[in-house]
Amino acid sequence: MGKLEDSEKKEIKDEKVNVKLDDEKNEKLKDESEKLKDEEVKEKENSESETTEGTKLLKLEEELKSKDQEIENLNDSFLRLQADFMNYKKRAEKDKIDTVAYANEDLICDILPVIDNLERALKTSEDGESSFWEGTKLIHDQLVKILVDNGLEEIEALGKDFDPNYHHAALMEESEDKDEGVILEVFQKGYMLKDKVIRPSMVKVAK
Repeated sequence: MGKLEDSEKKEIKDEKVNVKLDDEKNEKLKDESEKLKDEEVKEKENSESETTEGTKLLKLEEELKSKDQEIENLNDSFLRLQADFMNYKKRAEKDKIDTVAYANEDLICDILPVIDNLERALKTSEDGESSFWEGTKLIHDQLVKILVDNGLEEIEALGKDFDPNYHHAALMEESEDKDEGVILEVFQKGYMLKDKVIRPSMVKVAK
């Protein structure tokens, strides 16, 4: 009887030990499970955080590229405006210079026929020593000097090759001793004001 009781007690004790071990095991499994869950949550949070950070980084990179493109476009616009302004400034300066240089063009063109008439009078005068001739020559020379001082220049023509930019062919004539295109005679002198032809020479050209 005593042995039976001892055996039962031992069984009860073993059961309690087993229950305790099971409880400890379950508790340990529970802790490990919670730990795994915590780790999964952290990993998920980290993953989401990395994804968010990556998205932000991509967005910042796109914004940076957009700003760089905007800066480049503005720089190109500035360079174009600067070039346009420089061209405008050059044109304005040239127009100003031309305005000053050719301000007397109309007046000079009106005086040229007077010079022509004086020269005709000097050529047709019978007496090159008369006071009238000398007076006419003096007036002619003074007028020419004034015009030359204001930029007038006579166009060379006689004996030169014909150039349509400077000469006007009023007549063509056969010539045995001159090459084709050489100016044989000047009917009316041509003139330039600065670098502009204001009247081409009227000439006869060899053909």
